[in-house]
Amino acid sequence: MKPLFNSFQIKNLELKNRVVMPPMCQYAVQNMDGIVTDWHYHHYVSRAIGGAGLIIIEMTDVEPDGRITNFDLGLWSDDQIAPLKRIVDACHQFGAKVGIQIAHAGRKAEDADVPVAPSAIPYDEKSKTPRELTTGEVKEMVEKFRKTAERAVKAGVDTIEIHGAHGYLIHQFQSPYTNKRNDEYGKDLNLFGVEVIHAVKSAMPDGMPLIMRITAKEYVDGGYGIEESVAFSKVYKEAGVDMFHVSSGGEGPILAHGKPGTHVAYQVPMARAIKQGLDVPVIAVGRLDEPALANAVVGNEDADLVAVGRGMLRNPYWTLEAATKLGKEISFPGVYGIGFKDLNR
Repeated sequence: MKPLFNSFQIKNLELKNRVVMPPMCQYAVQNMDGIVTDWHYHHYVSRAIGGAGLIIIEMTDVEPDGRITNFDLGLWSDDQIAPLKRIVDACHQFGAKVGIQIAHAGRKAEDADVPVAPSAIPYDEKSKTPRELTTGEVKEMVEKFRKTAERAVKAGVDTIEIHGAHGYLIHQFQSPYTNKRNDEYGKDLNLFGVEVIHAVKSAMPDGMPLIMRITAKEYVDGGYGIEESVAFSKVYKEAGVDMFHVSSGGEGPILAHGKPGTHVAYQVPMARAIKQGLDVPVIAVGRLDEPALANAVVGNEDADLVAVGRGMLRNPYWTLEAATKLGKEISFPGVYGIGFKDLNR
């Protein structure tokens, strides 16, 4: 049994517990320059003080037109490195390890004058029609991911997560629902993701693990299911992914008959399938806010780590409270232990 408050190690990354703060966009950039602000500093550092083992900084884009909105983070310029490093260094002071999710929104880039995508298919009837990337531009995009990873390493992160889920660019290339190309990137739906993995991996130190977030199941006609995601995840693992962050959906309008359930832990079976099918560590996510449930997901070996999103938005000290409720002895920062010691009485 390896419950929630056991340590976890993968390659050179060692976490004090198995609680992950997942990437959650804040839409808080002030000057549309992609640079972190004081809001981001307090947002992330408070969760480090609050005991999270791994903090994954929100979707950070490889070029300006790769953002969902102009208020998202970016790492396409060296000017963005130092402000980000300030956050990473502060989180490290409180014992948290820090990752960053790098991405491109593709056709879901709302503020781009003309979004780009594998194929000229709009996200929905209210969205702009994207321009299909040329084969040469796809290869240039791979290099943009590499350079962004290089900057992330300079900022001092402990791991990098490639965003291959939720209907963003890598996912768009992976899905037959959104990729209708006739070139090599249409004939092999895995190719763009594999090339991004190779590029990002080349910019990372040998001991740094690479995480990839995937959509394990699509909820649209013409999309893929868990069998297909297990198959392409095997290809991604062979390309260099060390751990998968398993989510679902996001590729298009959700049809009524395929709408995912709203019950707790509805995505855990997908994480379990990836873990068992690939013999690889996974992060489970999705309505896992109750400490006993999060502990069970890890203890039952459905996943190795548990991401708590909405729970940490409500309470930056979710991890400290979870430890208290589960009766775990942990170290509290400062005098914070006074506020938790009688929680179970």
